[in-house]
Amino acid sequence: MTLQFQRDLESIALASPLLAPIIDAWDTLALPDSWIAAGVIAQTVWNHRFGLPLMHGIADVDLIYFDPNDLTETGEAEHAARIRSRLAGLPVQIDIKNEARVHIWYEKKFGHQIAPYSSSIDAIGSFPTTATAIGLKRERGRVLINAPFGLNDLMSGIVRPNKRQISEAVYTAKVERWTAIWPNLQIIPW
Repeated sequence: MTLQFQRDLESIALASPLLAPIIDAWDTLALPDSWIAAGVIAQTVWNHRFGLPLMHGIADVDLIYFDPNDLTETGEAEHAARIRSRLAGLPVQIDIKNEARVHIWYEKKFGHQIAPYSSSIDAIGSFPTTATAIGLKRERGRVLINAPFGLNDLMSGIVRPNKRQISEAVYTAKVERWTAIWPNLQIIPW
């Protein structure tokens, strides 16, 4: 991960009308092992790269956390309600997921079992593409970035499958949706 790409990503995130308010409120969200993750980061970068408004095409914000001590749907829902209330001014859906409980529902939704994640960072490493396998958060006044595949694909507008967990059908559906909104993306075939 180059230092310049890290600086560029931080600058883009802090200029985003979606990401900056979340980063500013980070300490008040009070979630264990938590990150802003996946699509909202990639889509914000793509918008910047392609000269589009930073909120173009963004439908939701994924906030992930890891709490193996509460694997209940109720616990996750309580965090979600609290955080949605705190971030009520944002014009998109806020999705909050406890990555410690994903293995409980994953098979029903995607058709195959997965092993439990060991942390949020472990979960980020399984996200569907190298560009969306990304997380950021504020810690001790700094923006921290977790990018297990580096930042080159993200910053270059390249969509490459991360085959750790997803199927070709899931990848294809994401690519079709994204290229309709960001036609300049460079798609790496499955």
